[in-house]
Amino acid sequence: MRKDRPSSTKFACRRCKYILSEQEPKCPICGGMDITEDWDGLIIILDTSSAIAEIIGAKKPGRYAIKVR
Repeated sequence: MRKDRPSSTKFACRRCKYILSEQEPKCPICGGMDITEDWDGLIIILDTSSAIAEIIGAKKPGRYAIKVR
């Protein structure tokens, strides 16, 4: 059984994996409208010059999903 996520972290962009709130109709990072509720894991990027940010391709600070289906 899947755990319920807080409403502020309900959707993830399939293109860049950025976590969106329910009120956002499209991704503020890449502009994509292909969003999903089917995601797992969470990475919080504070510094976009970090090794992790480079690995996941994060261009802006924020919350990113590890796996998006």
